[in-house]
Amino acid sequence: MIRPTTRRIALAAALAAALGAPSSSLYATTYTLEPDYTQGVFRWNHLGFSSPAAQFAQGAGTLEFDQGDPTRSSVRVTIPLETLRTGVPDLDEDFRSSDFFATDRFPTATFKSSRVRSKGSNQLEVTGELTLHGVTKPITLAVTVIKVGTNPRTGLSTVGFDATATLRRSDFGLGKYVPQVSDAIDMHITSQAVEAKSYAEYLKAQAAGQAAAAAKDATRK
Repeated sequence: MIRPTTRRIALAAALAAALGAPSSSLYATTYTLEPDYTQGVFRWNHLGFSSPAAQFAQGAGTLEFDQGDPTRSSVRVTIPLETLRTGVPDLDEDFRSSDFFATDRFPTATFKSSRVRSKGSNQLEVTGELTLHGVTKPITLAVTVIKVGTNPRTGLSTVGFDATATLRRSDFGLGKYVPQVSDAIDMHITSQAVEAKSYAEYLKAQAAGQAAAAAKDATRK
């Protein structure tokens, strides 16, 4: 269920309009990633004793998806690193510092696909470039298309997918404490995306409804 705030509706509507460009593939449909349902978890090994995890969320971007031939598809996504959370406040602060992500200088991470290969039923291999901490490197995602259909709560055409990847943090200038803390980072990303034009109209209607409700409440005061 989509429950965006007025600010988030305005942001998502702007993203939908900006990213809802004509499809690069004749048969692909343009989808907007839903920020509330685009998130990821990454995990590392700590001194050989434990496997802590951190979460990021509120990814925004666009998906060009061809259900008939998914190899024609492409994706672009931006992750705001201010959403990074471990559940340990001191570690969160450490991650935001210049020792690691330096979020004051590099507030976002981006991924842009360059090639999609079929790996079987609903399984894709998506290669692209990840830009993180000011460094751009190729990575490959193993993607599972979970479902393509109509969202029963919104009536909008929606596609959902999961993706996994392993990367080396030292490749992105984030190698502090290697090898005591593992260089290899395992990522699990989940997202759902909505047909862009319909989603933009839906968000506008939601914003108009909230504005009308707020105006009605104001007249009662």
